[in-house]
Amino acid sequence: MIRKSLTALTLAAVAPLASAQTVSMCVFDVIGANGDLYNMVKDYALEMKAHGVDFNLKPYTDEGVAVGDFNAGQCDAVAATDLRTRPFNRFTGSISAVGALPTYDDLKTLLATLAQPKAAPLMKENGYEVLGIVPAGAGYLFVNDRSIDTAGELAGKRMATLDYQKDAIHMVNFVKATVVPSDITNFAGKFNNGSVDTAYAPAFAYEALELYKGIGENGGIVDYPLAQLTIQLIAKDDVLDDETAQKAREVAWGMFPQAMDLISRQEAAIPDEKWVRIPEKDIQGYQEMFRQNRLEMRDGKNGAPDVYHPKMLGLLSKIRCASNPSASECTAANRE
Repeated sequence: MIRKSLTALTLAAVAPLASAQTVSMCVFDVIGANGDLYNMVKDYALEMKAHGVDFNLKPYTDEGVAVGDFNAGQCDAVAATDLRTRPFNRFTGSISAVGALPTYDDLKTLLATLAQPKAAPLMKENGYEVLGIVPAGAGYLFVNDRSIDTAGELAGKRMATLDYQKDAIHMVNFVKATVVPSDITNFAGKFNNGSVDTAYAPAFAYEALELYKGIGENGGIVDYPLAQLTIQLIAKDDVLDDETAQKAREVAWGMFPQAMDLISRQEAAIPDEKWVRIPEKDIQGYQEMFRQNRLEMRDGKNGAPDVYHPKMLGLLSKIRCASNPSASECTAANRE
């Protein structure tokens, strides 16, 4: 982190300061200005000085408030999870489609593809532009009872569900669990005080939000990624010119190793006995269940909300089949 910052400062020192453009950015980090995500955005901002942009960062611990202030014009840009920024760009907001990216290698392939100049037109939608995408870690299912290790075991269980995440609500209903409406500021408290049986979050929440309290002696973390969460940087599409916006996305892609190093350390810090391993024979069934749900949420069928972008689902399918060509979905007639 320190070496990265020094490099960025050196680049900034040789930048033509007279041409610097100031851009305010609302930045979500559940820990605030001392959080790892906020510090990563600070590194991004330092590197962007070399490209003539001076980001003025403002920390938020509630991403709903951060996005609200962005919508109200209080900031020129916002950095928040793709679950919140999905309305600004449905294509990049579909990266976290349920079960669509089983590995971090697949995520790396995807983000490298999206950082290329030829992907730039897809970064613009409805007057907004994506200025960068950084991994936030896979989302895992946290349970207060280790016997809740199959979709069938979730039936009747109370599950903290973000009330603005339509795809998660659909999945919870699909497995016949009970939706307990929550937001990012209170889901951890509900899990820790026993108001819900399960919650989903990246590994950082184990320590940062003290989810080990909710796990207790009998619970655990199901070791299968439900989704790949990202932090996305969004601005009105006239804030930066096209060339600078492309540089911004390339700077964010250059931070992939830094982000993955952080995520790896967060996952490794969880005691091994807290992970609930899924038998390999069960994984194929989960993958097909997730795929059928993605198709429903692409097409808006069977009562599902149409939240996923078809082009992103197709791209994710190609990446999965390139890394695992023997998967049955790769020859399915209704392949994404």
